Amino acid sequence: MNYRDLFDLTGRNALVIGGGSGIGRATAKGLADFGATVTVADTNLQAAEAAADELRAAGYNATGAQVDITDEAQVRQLVTGMPSLDALVCTPSINVRKRLTDITGDEFDRVINVNLKGSFNVMKEAGAVMAEQGKGSMVFFSSIRSQVVEPGQGVYAATKAGTLQMIRALASELGTKGVRANAVAPGVVETPLTEQIKARPEWYQAYADKSALGRWSQPSELVGAVIFLVSDAASFVTGSLLYVDGGWTAQDGRFTPPL
Repeated sequence: MNYRDLFDLTGRNALVIGGGSGIGRATAKGLADFGATVTVADTNLQAAEAAADELRAAGYNATGAQVDITDEAQVRQLVTGMPSLDALVCTPSINVRKRLTDITGDEFDRVINVNLKGSFNVMKEAGAVMAEQGKGSMVFFSSIRSQVVEPGQGVYAATKAGTLQMIRALASELGTKGVRANAVAPGVVETPLTEQIKARPEWYQAYADKSALGRWSQPSELVGAVIFLVSDAASFVTGSLLYVDGGWTAQDGRFTPPL
């Protein structure tokens, strides 16, 4: 065996939902670099097509598609329309940063509908396709917030913990069908979702200081984890949560002890 071949995705069809920007867009490029034919899907069709155009310009096989993950029928049409579904990566999330006592019912429903129900729709439809094929690997983006919380992140954290638990259940239910399901837990990443934080220098720096590496991550730094999890290098990895958080959850704050 040549262990380099474990990461080769040549001949595989990968679907990246949320691939129009941020982590999803970087992931689509990474999957293509390792040989996969990539479908870039996003609620923003223009962004999805732009990402696919970039891949095609680089000589890769890619197509753009539009999907709203809160619409089960749209998700079903997307996944069943692919020639095969060897790898699925799902990144979309939204957030409303408010104390729980200030969250409105409509805001709660909106976050739950995208982050939790949307993830459920994708897991359900993609899981059925992969089980029928007898193979497939899916990666969903959870968060460090599935494990630790902060003020204003209660509902978001609940959705990320829920996504992780559904992934674990899916791994248990579909493992004997040849399907693997895992989650990634990023720390703070410079994406459109975190623009609110980046706009306030003191808040941005506080987040940077919280990680062991003392900085934010870039979307490109999440790609390696995804490639590993969808590839044969992770053939015995399922139901797991892979932290890519710069050591955020490994330490209880940063300080200089009097040693």
